Amino acid sequence: MNIGVLALQGDVQEHIQSLSDCGVTALPVKTAEELQSIDALVIPGGESTTIAKLARSFGLMDLIKDRIKAGMPTYGSCAGMILVANKLEDAAVGQETFGGIDMTVRRNAFGRQVDSFETDLKFKGITEPSIRAVFIRAPWVESVGKDVEILAQISDEQGKSHPVAVRQGRVLATSFHPELTGDNRIHKYFVEEICSELVKG
Repeated sequence: MNIGVLALQGDVQEHIQSLSDCGVTALPVKTAEELQSIDALVIPGGESTTIAKLARSFGLMDLIKDRIKAGMPTYGSCAGMILVANKLEDAAVGQETFGGIDMTVRRNAFGRQVDSFETDLKFKGITEPSIRAVFIRAPWVESVGKDVEILAQISDEQGKSHPVAVRQGRVLATSFHPELTGDNRIHKYFVEEICSELVKG
């Protein structure tokens, strides 16, 4: 199985390394031809508006939308979570997403770069120890549809819980950056729990 990492902008190499450490072939994806050669896709952290604009410029926007709709396993981290959301709060003017998860995501929900932080999270489907989560200008999920499974959540300063990891079918998203910690369990979850469905049929 070949898993592509969308290589338009963001922390591409870190995801490639994490996937390779899980024993799968990981490839950067910049062209339509490269997109056709992969079985699953990771959309990395970075700047969501920039990635969307480049995807449109490179002729990938509609192709990725169609592949996700057709059931391609997809994982988006941070900016990638924004890009697999069906709806956005505080979106930039004209901002596009690939869609895939019936959720509304708020961009930069935790604040600016200086408000970045790390914390430990319980992640449904992953056993102890807790996941160390790195949040950098991160989004959170405002609301989800009935078919969306919440895998991890965090409380804001007012004590309200917000989902920061979700899954709908073959699409996974996290607000945080597991590729920066050296802990590959979320990538392994994506490979073994979501991508393996292709092999099972």
